[in-house]
Amino acid sequence: MKPTTNLERRGFLNTTALGFVALQSSLMGAVQAAPAGAKAGAGAAGSGISPASNTFTDIRQIRAGVLDVGYVDAGPRTGTPIVLFHGWPYDIHAFIDVVPILAAAGYRVIVPHLRGYGSTRFLSADTLRNGQQASFTADAVAFLDELKIERAIVAGFDWGARIATTLAALWPQRFNALVSVSGYLIGSQEGNIKPLAPKAELQWWYQYYFATPRGERGYRENTHAFARLIWELASPEWKFDDATFARSAKSLDNPDHVAISISNYRWRLGLAPSEPQYEDIERRLARFPDVAVPTITMEGEANGAPHPDPKNYARKFLKKYEHRHLAKGVGHNLPQEAPREFAQAILDVAKWM
Repeated sequence: MKPTTNLERRGFLNTTALGFVALQSSLMGAVQAAPAGAKAGAGAAGSGISPASNTFTDIRQIRAGVLDVGYVDAGPRTGTPIVLFHGWPYDIHAFIDVVPILAAAGYRVIVPHLRGYGSTRFLSADTLRNGQQASFTADAVAFLDELKIERAIVAGFDWGARIATTLAALWPQRFNALVSVSGYLIGSQEGNIKPLAPKAELQWWYQYYFATPRGERGYRENTHAFARLIWELASPEWKFDDATFARSAKSLDNPDHVAISISNYRWRLGLAPSEPQYEDIERRLARFPDVAVPTITMEGEANGAPHPDPKNYARKFLKKYEHRHLAKGVGHNLPQEAPREFAQAILDVAKWM
C-alpha cells in the first residue's frame, strides 16, 4: 500500500437515509446483543453496561498510510458508516456497548485502534513515533480511504473527540455529522503558549510530568498503574472493576504506546517535533476552523479531566447544534459509562443530516 493518502478526495459515494421505524424498541434490546466479533455476556439489568467478559474478538487489520491498523467493523456493510475514535489511556472497548446499538439500527460501525494502541503497528521501524494532533487526523483519512468509505458520521471522546472534530471541521463534505464528548478540542502549539490559571494548570499535572525524562521512564515502567490512576481521576464516580480495566489495558502494551503518549503531550508544549507531511493540516487547524456539520456535544457531570465550558465553544458549530449534559455520576469516559445516551446522540444527529 502507498504510504501517503490524498486528503482532498474528489469523489464521494452516495448514501441513503435509514429509516427509524420502531427504533426506540430496538434500542432496548440491542445493548444486550454482542457486536460482531464480540464475546457476549449478560450485563447488569437496566444499566446498559456489559461485563468485562464481553470483548471484541474479530479484530481486522488493514494497511493505511504509515500504519497497519487494527479495527472493529460491525453491522451491515450497506449501512451508513459511523466511525468511533477512542481516547487516552483507553481503547476500542470504550464502545463495547455502543457498537451493538448502532449496528442493530442498521449502521456500519467502525472502531479503529489509534496509533500506539492495540494491534495497530507502524509499517516501518524508521517512522517517527509522532503523537502530534494532525498525525491522528491523517491516520483517520488514510484508514477510511483504504476502506473506500467516502462519507461517514464521526464521534469520539478525549483524543478521539479531537480527531472526530478535526475531520468534521476540515472535510464537512465527507464527515457530515459529529458527536463530540467535551466539545471543541482542536488545539495548536501557539495556542498552548499562554498559561492557564493555577487550578486549571493543576489538572494537567501529567502533561508536565511527561515533559521530563523521569516522567517518560515513569510511564514506561508503570503504564497500567498510571492509566488506572487516570481512569479513576477522570471518572471519580465510575465503579469499574479490575477485569474491565484489564480488558482495555492490554491495548496499552502496544510497543509504541509510550512513545506516542509522550510525544502527544510534549508536542502540545512545543517540546516535540512536528513532521513536514502534517504541516498543512496543522496550519489549518491552528486557525481553529468552525464546524459546519450537524453536531451534538456531550459532557458528564462527574468529568474529572480537563475540559472546556460548553458555552465557550457553542459558537464554533454552525449547523444544527445541541449540547447534552449527563448527570448521575457520568465521568470522562462517557461512551463506556453511558453507552445508551452516547449511542442515542449519534442516532439523533444522523437524523439531522
